[in-house]
Amino acid sequence: MADKIPFTQDGHDKLVAELEELKNTKRQAAVDRLAKARAMGDLSENSEYQAAKEELAFVEGRIREIEELMKRAEITIPQASDGIDLGNEVLLEKDGEEATYIIVGEFEADPMAKRLSATSPIGKALLGKKEGEMVDIQVPAGTI
Repeated sequence: MADKIPFTQDGHDKLVAELEELKNTKRQAAVDRLAKARAMGDLSENSEYQAAKEELAFVEGRIREIEELMKRAEITIPQASDGIDLGNEVLLEKDGEEATYIIVGEFEADPMAKRLSATSPIGKALLGKKEGEMVDIQVPAGTI
């Protein structure tokens, strides 16, 4: 079997909820939309039919993608240690400004929501570091 994919409990729960919504709500809505569009007549010039087909294909594709992720998912629980690990919340200071981030698996990363992937340059540099430790991190824009 392929390598396991690490998830925080929160990230795993969100993925499970998305899968349930796709299967129980969005799939049926897309099927209904496709049936209505098909009933409009000439399919070759029916843009609503094409859009509905694309929507259904997207929903089915996302269901398959999440199911594959779930087969390989491994929930990582932060260990009580003095080093940063997946699932830990970290307070970073740069140029006198502070920001709090959570280190997460790559499939749940969202930098705008302050969720950094453990496989990103910043996440990799922080893993294993201890409180108060200075860290130089190489990013595309240089060193921070």
